[in-house]
Amino acid sequence: MADNARAKRLADLIREVVAQKLQRGIKDPRLGSHVTITDTRVTGDLREATVFYTVYGDDEERKAAAAGLESAKGILRSEVGRAAGVKFTPTLTFVADALPDTARTIEDLLDKARQSDAKVREASAGARYAGEADPYRKPDSEDEADDTDGTDDSTA
Repeated sequence: MADNARAKRLADLIREVVAQKLQRGIKDPRLGSHVTITDTRVTGDLREATVFYTVYGDDEERKAAAAGLESAKGILRSEVGRAAGVKFTPTLTFVADALPDTARTIEDLLDKARQSDAKVREASAGARYAGEADPYRKPDSEDEADDTDGTDDSTA
């Protein structure tokens, strides 16, 4: 079992090697400059690596990029093995990163919240509080003030 620091270093190396090879070494037109490697995770035994990627474009381009990455998996794994110098080169699994979709969903929800806040702000622009400015009861005269001290004056 490898330590976590070694797995992290190997994950960083895999991310760099795969990104450089996609940018310069692979001639597949499906893997143009619109594929970005976002993260890489390696299991504790250093046998499997998951590479997360994003594709800027429509669904058709995403499917084409996924097929291109699957076809280039062997070349990329051999490049990782050459660069890493480990006894066993980890197998690569490519997973489309859901981060852009999640970010878009969060932005949409924030926009809805801003619109709702603006509506509430408009509705409350001319509003006043119900009741008086000071909601606490105060004695109107000295007679009421004497009654509030807790003594009963009627028996005296």
